[in-house]
Formats: sequence, structure tokens, C-alpha cells
Amino acid sequence: MARYFDSVNVSERGGLTFRSFYFEREGNAFLNATEGATAISRKLSAHVDIVTCKCAVDVQKRVKTAFVLVTKKSEKGGSFKYSLLALRSSHLLEPCIEFKLPYQMKGKVCILQGPTVLWSHDNSVSYTSPLAEGVRKIPIQMSKCLFGELPIQKGQLFALGLSEPLLANHSPTLGYLFEGGHAFDGSLILPHPYISITQCMRVLTADRVDDVLRCAVIAATSSKQLVLFENGTVKDTCEVPFGQVEDIQMVHTGRNGCLFVVSFKQGHVCAVWKETFQVSSCWSDVDSAHVDDFLGCGTEQILLIFRNKGISSGPLEKFLITDLCGISYSCGQGSEVPKASPPPQENSLLTLRALESRLQSGLIVLQELEREVRVKDRVLQQSIQVLTDVLSGRETVLSQPEQEGLVALWDSDEDSNDETLDDKSHESPALSSKPKIDKLWHRITEEQLVVGLILTADTSGVSLSLLTEPGQNSTPAVIQTRSQVFWLPACGPSTPTLSSPSSGFTFSEPAAKRSRQHIASDDFSGCRLAVTAVTKLAPLLTSGCVKCRAMLHYVEKAEAVFPGSSPTTAVLHCGEVSLDIHDLCQKPLLQNPQIKTDEVREDLLSLLTVLDNWVLRIDSPDYSLGDIDGWIKRREGFKKINVSPEYLLLDSPGSSAPMLLRWHQINPFQGDLSIHSSQLQMLQFLDSMLSYLPDSCFLQPVKRARSQSTAQKLASALEKEVLSLREGLSSLLCVKDEEERNKGHTGHCEIPDSGSAEDLIRCCREVWQQNVEKSRLRLNPVVDAGRYREMIQSISQVKMESDLAALRQLYQS
Repeated sequence: MARYFDSVNVSERGGLTFRSFYFEREGNAFLNATEGATAISRKLSAHVDIVTCKCAVDVQKRVKTAFVLVTKKSEKGGSFKYSLLALRSSHLLEPCIEFKLPYQMKGKVCILQGPTVLWSHDNSVSYTSPLAEGVRKIPIQMSKCLFGELPIQKGQLFALGLSEPLLANHSPTLGYLFEGGHAFDGSLILPHPYISITQCMRVLTADRVDDVLRCAVIAATSSKQLVLFENGTVKDTCEVPFGQVEDIQMVHTGRNGCLFVVSFKQGHVCAVWKETFQVSSCWSDVDSAHVDDFLGCGTEQILLIFRNKGISSGPLEKFLITDLCGISYSCGQGSEVPKASPPPQENSLLTLRALESRLQSGLIVLQELEREVRVKDRVLQQSIQVLTDVLSGRETVLSQPEQEGLVALWDSDEDSNDETLDDKSHESPALSSKPKIDKLWHRITEEQLVVGLILTADTSGVSLSLLTEPGQNSTPAVIQTRSQVFWLPACGPSTPTLSSPSSGFTFSEPAAKRSRQHIASDDFSGCRLAVTAVTKLAPLLTSGCVKCRAMLHYVEKAEAVFPGSSPTTAVLHCGEVSLDIHDLCQKPLLQNPQIKTDEVREDLLSLLTVLDNWVLRIDSPDYSLGDIDGWIKRREGFKKINVSPEYLLLDSPGSSAPMLLRWHQINPFQGDLSIHSSQLQMLQFLDSMLSYLPDSCFLQPVKRARSQSTAQKLASALEKEVLSLREGLSSLLCVKDEEERNKGHTGHCEIPDSGSAEDLIRCCREVWQQNVEKSRLRLNPVVDAGRYREMIQSISQVKMESDLAALRQLYQS
């Protein structure tokens, strides 16, 4: 897929000429795609200057477009006319904004989303856009002004600077939002001392938490440093090799992480890894740096266009396309490699501290090993002394195990034995595979009853079923339910994830082999599970069943006690659930999604269990997707669930059921959208969302790896049964044929030498009888009893498995 790079040149006749290129991998070159020209002035004597060129998001088109800001001086010289042109297609420049100023723009001019043109002049900040209806000036005077964009809601634009003069009840660092038209404390973005030395900045993330702005910002200072700020506090610094930063861009390289591309004056560029915050590569003699998916591989790369020294036939003779992770296409660079900047002196100090810390940790481990060796030597010496005393008939005096830091395998005292067993039961829970029930809860959601359990132990193969409460003369009956399992973090309100628990088994070291100080640690509550069971509410109420028993089915880890044994299925009674009409009104999640309580978490798990789920993959091959998460949050009625922030809740009065959304951005051109709602709500939401997405987007369902359904398991079991029967019979018949061939049943008779007619007739009769006997054996084969018994046992086992799958299918249906 071709990606375009736009170049704009000044024409001698008061106009602009521009060309677009696309990259061809086979030829390792940029090829000319189209050319175009636009007249700025009809007069041949008019002089047109280019102020700046930038790619920004066109809000109306919802695509990223190239913009160029040009100016021409009036004939009288008293004013300057500015025009913002947009590259709507590969061969057409359209005027977007036109305005006049009594002065000439000097300093840094920004083109941000909208498009919006921002600049500062004499401690005043001005801006214009297609919706601003002319040039507007903010009512606050600022010095050392910086412009940026907050990636929240509609991507609000802001100006940041020092207030001139200092306003009452305001901090020296002042921020101003252009869309809302109000000021805020700028120290939430950059601290006051950094405003005067910051040359360029970029907001990485931003969010509002309890009406307080939380953001992460990277800024370049005049001290040759990149500084990372989080909520107005310095978190990390990186020394860069050059000064006078002009621009900071971000590169998403996929799984390899993110890069910051920092452009300097005098044609210098360097790349900094976001994860390590260290300089990776540097380049010089760079004319311009660009970030895009030039190769069409789904991730972004850096395009560096180098300056041509001398006469050149084209503007793209020397370039480099790379992501510093294996992708590299260059032309005109020869064997040059990116120059890596020397690590700053501070890194040496940090390295020494890290090595010193590792050395100290190694010494501690070595001391522990030496202590254990000394304990083992004393035990061996005592054992030898005991054997010597036994042979000599002397009495042996042993030291207490506690003095050696050991746990006795047995004690002579009965009380101490009970105490040791109790200690083992508390200190080594890995030996018991019985799950620990943290909480039993239930909800009535969408005319269905949801019963849930929170487990505090790692358990595999779990499911939940419900039984009716038995009467005086009745037995409990199984209620038709559907069970699901969710992973939860160890502590606090959880973020539920639709997945099955791990089925692996862990082998624990015997408790008697460990020292007492190691046994005292308790790290077995790191995994938590939520198991839910859902059933229809109407049959329970009509049958008069107001109480239900919750039964947990799990796989018992027999390996922990008896290594080598196979796991078995166990059932645990977890308590009773009573239905109450007041449960219909208890829905804390729908009343206030912002609170963080266990009740809200349980409401969320109930909705995830009841609602239908769709996961859609959204691909945009031509344009970036934009701020889809912000677009969803701006829709009326959507609220963020604080107990699980990636989920958004819609509970409007007109809808029949709540709706849950979850957006996961894979890269700027791809993402996954999870929808939990009814089918009609899902279609209505997708219809409105398609009007926001680019026309070239396409949606497809994601094939998720999940366990087989009961119908699939039944089909697999029946198929296995048929194959086992066919293979068993075939093996028996093949063995019988081999035995017959070995016995010589070939239907052959030797011809007598005499050659008389009687001998020939006798020989033919014998051959005929042999063939008849062979045909009879094929029609009524006689097989070995041992082989037949083995085949019947194997088929019976497979038959039992298929019967069990059929019962499960009948139970689910």
C-alpha cells in the first residue's frame, strides 16, 4: 500500500507547486505519483512565503490531512494576508482558512487538529479555525507560551505559559483551554520552573479523575534534556546530544515498543526509546523527519530525508526508512549506520549502583547457603554420633530441632504431634486442593438469577451448579444453569477478564523439608476466581422454589499428596441462596458506576454473565482510527466503571437492558471492540459508529479461543467411538488374515507326476474345498479371545465417554 509524502515549493508566479510520492519496496525508491500547482495570487509580481507545513486531524473529515500555511504581503505593506491550504487529494490544494494580520507572524506557529492555527505576538495568544469565524485572541496575556493538545474527549487544545501580569488566586503557570474558554492551573501539566526553559512538549496521556487532570508529558528543555512528567512531577530525564529542539513525534513500532523522534535545528535527529528513556540513534544533515506506516505493514516507521549536497535530479535521493527493530530501507547512505550517542555520565553511576546492589544480594544468598551447609554438617555429625552410641550401648542426647532451625518429621509427644499437624495445615495450603470460598452472592438481572462465588485459591476445572431446596418428602433436583469463570486480581476490586482458569498442577516441596522461617511465608492467595451460574428466574418462582443450594465442581489436585495419581472431580457445597423481591432494586452499579465496592464488582460480573458478547476487529488500512475511546465517552449516557476502568456502561431509560463497551487499541490502524448487550442495541451502536469511522474501515468478528461447547464435545465423542469400533474390527481381521497366510491357506495343490485324470480331479476338488473353507472363514471369522476382550474394553471406555458427553448435552439443553 502506498503512503504519500507531500512537498511544497514556492513558485515564481505567486503560487505553489507540490508533488506526491509513494515508496516501492522492490526498487527501494520513492516514485513520483502526482504533481499539482495552485495559484495563490493572480499577479505575477506577488511574492508568496511558506510559514509552516503540518499534518493535522480534520475534524469534519475525520482524517489526517496535510496543511500548509502561506502568506503574501499587501502592495501597500501595511498588512499580511495568510491562507491555510489543505491537501484534499493527491493533486488538489483547497483553501481552508483565510485571514489578515497587521503584523507578520514570527516565532513558532502551530497547526493542530480542527484545523486550528495558533501563534503568539507581544505576550498575547491568537488562534483561528473554520469554526472560529476570524481571528480570536484569548483574554489572558502569557509569556513563554507553549501549545499542545490533551487527548481527552474531543482532544482539547490548550496554551500554557507564564501569566503577565500575575493574576489573583492563580498560580504563575497558567493554562487556557480554547474550546471551553477557561483558565486552569498549568502546573498540573508542567511545573513552574520548567516553563521558561521548555522548547517543545507533547502530551502522551491525559484523563480526568475526580475532576482533577492527570496527564503524562514529555518536554525538551534548553539544557539538552528530555524530561518525563507525570501529574506535574518529574519522573525521568534523558540527556540528548543536541540543542534547540523543534519537534517531538511518537512512533508505534508494535510489539517492540514506542520511540520518540526528536528533531533539532541544524538538521539533527535522535531517537529515544519510551520504555528505557535512553537515546538509541542519532542522525545529522536531515532535512525533515516523518512518522507513518510507509511500508503498509501495520506499524509505524521513521522516514528521514537527508539534505542533498550539490546538484540533484530529485528531492528524495537520500533517505532512510527504519523502526530500529529490523526494518531498514535506505538510499544514498552507503554503508553508514546510525551514530549511537555515548551514554551520559549519570548512566555509569546508575550502573555501578545496580551492580553493587546485585553484589550485595549475591552475598546474602551465599551466606544463606553457607548457613544451610553448616546445619547439614551438624545433622550428619549427630547422625554418626547416634549410630556410634547405639553400637556401643551408650545413651544418646539429641538437641531440639528448633535449635537447628528444622521441623521434626515426628514427635514423641502426642500434643506436639497435633500442633505440628495444625502448623502444616496452616503453613502449607498447597497440599490441599480444596478451594477456599471467599464470598457467595447473587443478583437478579434481566429476569435471570445469577449466583456467583469468589475463590481465593488456585483451582482448575471449576463450574457452578444449583440445586433446589428439598422438602419433607422430596429430593433436591438440579436446576438448568449456565456457568462461566472470570479471572480476578488478588486484592481490591477487580477487572474481570473472560477466560478459563489454568488447568496446570503445581508440585509443592514437602513441608518437613523446609526450614520454619520459609514455611512462615504465605503467598498462596495470589490468584482469585469468580465463578458464576445463571438460570431463568420464572421457573423458580412458579415452582415455589425460593431457596437454592450452590454446588461447586472442581478438579481435585491429587498430585499434591500422591504424586503420579490422576486428578479427580469433586463437589463442594458452598451455601444457600434465598430469593427476595427486594433484590430487584439492589443494583449499585446502575445507580453510581463511580464507586468502588464489592457490590459494584458483583453487578459487573452479573452483567457480563447475562449479556450477549460480541468482539469485533476494526481495521482501517488507509487512515488512522482517531480517538474512538474519546468518541464513545462523549456519547450521551456512557459512564466509566471505576471498579474496571476499561469498561463503559450505558443505562439509558429508553433501552431495555444495560450496555457494556470495551475498546482496546492495538495500533493506530487497528483495534478490538467488545460489546455486551442485546443484538438490537449492538446493531444500533454499530450503525452510529460507522458514521464516525473512515469509509475504508471494515469490521470482522474475532475468533476467540474458548473451550468446546457440549454439542461439540458430544460430536467429538461419537466420532471417536465410531473410529475406535472401526479400527478395532479392522485390526482383528488383519490379524486373522495374517494367521491364515502363515498357515498356508492359499488354495494351491501340487499336480501329481502321473498326470492321470483321477489325480487331477482329486487335486482340483482339494483346491475347491480349500477356497470354500477360506470363504466361510471370511464370512464368519474366528478371532482370538484375548484380542477380542481388549477391543471390547477399549470400545466400552470410549462408549462411556460418549454417554457422559450426551448426558452433559441433555443437561445443558
